[in-house]
Amino acid sequence: MSSSNKVGWFVFVFLAVSVGLYPLVYWITEGKMGLLHSKTEVLLGNTLWNTVFHINLLFGGIALLVGWTQFSKKLKKERPGIYRDLGKVYLLSVPISGLCAVYLAFFSTGGWISSLGFIVLGLTWLYTTAKAYSANKKKDVSLFYGMMIYSYAACYAAVTLRFWLPVLLATIGNFPVVYKTVAWVCWVPNMLFAYFWVRRKGLQLG
Repeated sequence: MSSSNKVGWFVFVFLAVSVGLYPLVYWITEGKMGLLHSKTEVLLGNTLWNTVFHINLLFGGIALLVGWTQFSKKLKKERPGIYRDLGKVYLLSVPISGLCAVYLAFFSTGGWISSLGFIVLGLTWLYTTAKAYSANKKKDVSLFYGMMIYSYAACYAAVTLRFWLPVLLATIGNFPVVYKTVAWVCWVPNMLFAYFWVRRKGLQLG
C-alpha cells in the first residue's frame, strides 16, 4: 500500500471510529445536542420517537465502528475469526438501525424533501446489507464484497453528513434549505463512489 493510500485509509477509519463513538455523548451529556436543537419540544417529549432515536444511534454507531473491518485484508488474513465475528455484528446491527432510521426520517426537519432523502437512504442501506447477507450465506465472495461496499457507503453517510452540514451552513446559511440538501448530499456521492469502486475492483454483482 502506497503512503497516500495509507493516509487515506487512516483518515477513513479514524472518521468512522470517531463518529461511531459519537452516540456516547448523548448518554453522558444532559440536554439537547446537535440536530436535536432543530426538533420541537412535542417531538422530543414523545417516548416512542426518543426510544427509536437512541436505538438508531446505538446500533448505527456499532455498524459504523465495525463495518470498515470487512475491507481490511490484513485482519481477514491474520484474524479470520475476528473478521467473521465483526462482519456478523455489522450484519445484525444494520437492520435494527436501518429500520429505526426509516421511521425517524418521517420526522425530519425540512419536510418531505428531507424525509424522502433519508427514507431512500435507509431503504438503500437495508437492501444492500440484505444482499450482502444473502451472498455471504451462498458464499458468493464477489457479491458479498460488492454489496458490503454499497452498504458501508450508505452507513458512512453518518460521517459525510457531519462534513457537509457545516460546509452548507457556511455557504447557504438557511438551515431548513441546508437540511433538505444534506439529506441527499450526505449519501448520493457516497453511492457514486461505491459504484466506481466496485467497477474498479471488477466485482460481479449478479
